[in-house]
This record gives sequence, C-alpha cells and structure tokens, in this order.
Amino acid sequence: MSEERMKNQGSEEKIISAEIVVSKVLRIGVLVSGFVILLGLILYLAAGDSGYPADTYPTTLIGILQGTGSLKPAAVILFGLFLLILTPVLRVGITILVFVKAKDYLYVGITSLVFIILIISLLLGKAG
Repeated sequence: MSEERMKNQGSEEKIISAEIVVSKVLRIGVLVSGFVILLGLILYLAAGDSGYPADTYPTTLIGILQGTGSLKPAAVILFGLFLLILTPVLRVGITILVFVKAKDYLYVGITSLVFIILIISLLLGKAG
C-alpha cells in the first residue's frame, strides 16, 4: 500500500470516528434533555401547579437555574428545553475540535464563526 493511500485511509478513519462522537453527543443531549423535561412534567403532575404564581415563570437563565434547584416544575421543564437547545451548539463546538485535530484550518475558521454566531444569538435572544 502506498504512503498516500495509507494517509487517506487514516483521514477517513478520523472522520468516521468524529462522526460517531458527534452522533453520541447529539443522542446523549436529546436523552438527557428529554429526561429532565419528563422529570419536570412528573413534578408538575404531582404538585398540581407550576411552582410559580399564576401566569408567571422564569425568563432568565439564572431564574431557571434557581427554580430548577428548588425543583419548581416549570423551571425544570424550561431547563430541559434549554439543554435541548444547547445540544446542537455543543455539536458545533465538538466539530471545531475535530477540525483542529484534522488540521483543516479553513473549516476550523468557518465552524468557529458559526459557533460565535450561535453563542451571540443565545446571549442576545429574548422571549418576545
């Protein structure tokens, strides 16, 4: 086998292993967020209310985290949804590391730009 062919085979193996890691991250993220949402739903059904006064709920990450710590059903459900939203963002972050490892700096730059845009949109986003 030629040296170039072995190099290409090694690159293909790296890509396949990276895809497996990304797939597992997405699967775990969805399962964990689903479990947290289900826990919030069970708490809601057991308590009979959201844990907050009528028509109010936490609207900030700090409020959601504090409510989750107090096991308020609405906050737990919102935390699960937040985890679900973070799952693809985490995937983009892992993809940056994969491209760094593969020394594909063009895609490191492009993916980093996408990651920065996602983080900025999360920080600036507001419930309407």
